[in-house]
Order: sequence, then structure tokens, then C-alpha cells
Amino acid sequence: MILAGDVGGTKTSLALYRREARGLLRNRMATYRSGEHEGLDPILRDFLGGGGSVERACIGVAGPVVDGRCRLTNLDWEVDEASLRRTLGVREAYLVNDLQATASSLPFLQESDRAMIQEGETDPAGNMAVLAAGTGLGEGFLVGSCAGYIPLASEGGHVDFAPRDEREMRLHAFLREKHGRVSVERVLSGPGLYDVYRFLREEEGVAEEPGIMAEVAGREPQRAIIRHGLAGGPGACAETVRIFCSLYGAEAGNLALQYLATGGVYLGGGIAPAILPALRRGEFVSAFLDKGRMRDLLSRVPVTVILDPAAPLLGAASFAAAGGVLARPPGFRS
Repeated sequence: MILAGDVGGTKTSLALYRREARGLLRNRMATYRSGEHEGLDPILRDFLGGGGSVERACIGVAGPVVDGRCRLTNLDWEVDEASLRRTLGVREAYLVNDLQATASSLPFLQESDRAMIQEGETDPAGNMAVLAAGTGLGEGFLVGSCAGYIPLASEGGHVDFAPRDEREMRLHAFLREKHGRVSVERVLSGPGLYDVYRFLREEEGVAEEPGIMAEVAGREPQRAIIRHGLAGGPGACAETVRIFCSLYGAEAGNLALQYLATGGVYLGGGIAPAILPALRRGEFVSAFLDKGRMRDLLSRVPVTVILDPAAPLLGAASFAAAGGVLARPPGFRS
């Protein structure tokens, strides 16, 4: 039995997987609101109190993992492998970046778990990259080798936000006034979506219906922006979603070039499935391809949205089962 975890600033999900001949079978899963708990250990004890003897574990965490330890970026928790081993009573417990875990799921996703944005021409032995916008922005990738796919972590969500035109320069100035340094996560995340909306309303004077403004001012502004933004029209919500899709496409194109992700770029996290119709409208792909001389290369890179919210758990379980090196890429020549 393998314990898999996905620990983020908003929620923590845990699952038990059993290894069988046809692969990993999920037995049980539960989700907790992270902010309602003092740390990971009480959640682990509560979850395992429901039964299940664990042989090994892998926990993906939203933050940089150094020497088996992580202080989460958007949550005041510290998690370390030694504590995991003591709490779980196992010898093999892996602590990895959450996007390293998500990347580990990519070779095992089913057709129903994916939605295509750009079909491209998949290189079956090529590197794969994942870009996940949610509470924050995460990036990770798989490198194909003769030994198997090797999942690697990244903190690429915290690189500088690079404006591409005059409006984005004004957006950058707006965010710099609010946050100081402006990382790409400041625009490509749930809070970033809301900040783009505020920029359009406060700095650009984009109109919005009073009823919609009241909804956005409520407890779940991002959900309101997405709901009204998907409906289209001239208002600030629709323009926010259009800008967000363009920014997402630009960063996905950067990722494809940085990791030479000829095996595909995958969009994870909670926002991409929520705005799937908008991602298919054109702004995303246009920005993805807008890389000058590299346009032809990027036109052959498949871009896919991960629909299964449990993909990070599947990836963590796969990482634990394989000890960090996944199945050999099909068609790989050493």
C-alpha cells in the first residue's frame, strides 16, 4: 500500500494506492482544508485512522524541497521526510515538489483525464513539462532517458513577469506598486486573476455591470470573474479572462522552449479546467506560438489540459512505486 499526498496552500489531499498487475489502484481518498490544521502530521493521523497499512509514501508539497525539507510558499507549514517516516512508520517516504509529483503522473493519464488545446506532433521520447495555475503557479518537467522518465522540480513560477506590450507594462507597474517585485505567479494564479481584474477596473477604466461588480466584491472573486468572463462580452470579467489566457499561453510557450518539451506541455491546477472553453478560443495558442523564429517548433508541441484533479496524487504514488524513476519512454533509443 502506498500513501500519496498533495499539500497546497488551500487544500491537502491524501490517498491510498494499491499496486496491482494492471497498475496503481486507488483505494481511498480524502481532502482537508490546509488552513484549518496546524501542520501535516495531524492530517496524516486522521486519514490513517480510517484504516490502511502503509509500506511507502510520497508527499508533494507546494514549495521548494531542499535536503528533504520544505517550508510551503503559501502556507506557514514546514514538512520534512524524517518526520514523515516517524509518523507513518515506514522506511521509504519521499518529499517532493508538488509539480514534480504532477509531472510524474503524465505518462499514466488516461484519455478521459485530458483535454487537447493544440494537437501538435508528439515526440514519444521527448521531455514533457507541466504548468499549473491555482493558489500559486507551479512548474515541473519530465526528462526522458534510457533508464526511464526522471521527474524534476522547478520554482519557475517565481521568475520575473516579462511584459510583452504597453498594456502589460502598465499591469506590471500596477503590480509592482502593490507587491514590490513582480513574479509571473503574480498574474498566473487565483490571486493574480483578481489583480488583473482590479487593474482593468482601477487603472484602465474598463466598465462592468453593477451586479457583476457586487459578485466580484464577494467572498469568491475569482469564481465570479471566471463565471462571467466565460460568458464573453465587453465587461472587465471577460477582458480579464482573455488577458489571463494570453499570459498563460505566453508562459506555456516559455516553458516549452526552456525544457524543449517536444513530448508535450500540460496545464495542471484548478484554473485551466475551469476556463477550458476560453483556452480554446485563440488567445492562449496565439501567445504560445508568438516566439519569433521558434514558432514552427512550438506549432508541433502538443498542449493538453489535465482534467483529473487527483493527477498529483497519482503522480506521487507513481513516484513512490518507482523510487523516482518512471517507466522507460516508448521508442527511446539510448
